[in-house]
Amino acid sequence: MRFKSGLIIGVFGLVVVILGDFYFAIGITGLTYFALLELFRMAEFTGIKPATKTTLFSCFILIISTYLELKGIIGEEISNAILPISSIGICTWLLLQPKPGKISDIATSIFGLFYLGFLPSYWIRLRELDSIFIGSNYQGDGFSDLGSISGFSITLISCLIIVSSDIGSYFFGKIFGKKSLSPISPSKTVEGLIGGIFCSISTGILFTYLFNWNNYLIIGIVFGIIISLMALVGDLIESMMKRDAKLKDSGNLLPGHGGILDRIDSYIFTPSLIYYAIVALDFLRVTTN
Repeated sequence: MRFKSGLIIGVFGLVVVILGDFYFAIGITGLTYFALLELFRMAEFTGIKPATKTTLFSCFILIISTYLELKGIIGEEISNAILPISSIGICTWLLLQPKPGKISDIATSIFGLFYLGFLPSYWIRLRELDSIFIGSNYQGDGFSDLGSISGFSITLISCLIIVSSDIGSYFFGKIFGKKSLSPISPSKTVEGLIGGIFCSISTGILFTYLFNWNNYLIIGIVFGIIISLMALVGDLIESMMKRDAKLKDSGNLLPGHGGILDRIDSYIFTPSLIYYAIVALDFLRVTTN
């Protein structure tokens, strides 16, 4: 059952990455919807009462508005306004309840909006990278020129690196693990971390080469390290929240794996860093030409 549920979500992820466009945006929205429900369920176990429906709606609007902005349907100023306006709306909703919310209710709701709305929206920015600043006339020399980069290739490679990091960490930790990495998650080991980084770098180099990126060796190493570490941070953050709620899993939607949040925690912090790494490389290209 664990293998079957893992295969299903893996195939789902691959399909939406390949299809891209609106299908990818809807896929991200669906995953974050269930993940946010699980996050707030964990919060309720600690006595917190977040603005669940309002935050769910706000996350939906935030992610879809990102897609609409990148497609030129709405302006950037409208898309940028969603986060602060949604935050105000969440606070106002909690204020108007028969029993006014506490600081913890407000903080958890706003965190949910940022954690499972704003940060995941960067996956859409990555997938639509071609339409942002790397077009058909993209040419350059040196380290800042990644070659035949595309939104599809950077998104797929990032996801594959995360998968390889998770697999490498698990098997290296299981076989060689001795030194605990963090009290938050005692099962994670330093040896597992090293194995995860090694597998991430190997995957990064392999696929940047297969996709014909320039400087694939350097880029593969850099991306492998960054993505592996961010996957670990995402994993530990979720483990910290589960530990606080005294829960083993965030949910039970995926037999053998737990909840949706248990499966996507490694993917939450990665896209924004990779996106701005690409922005920085493009800036270097422009300033050095």
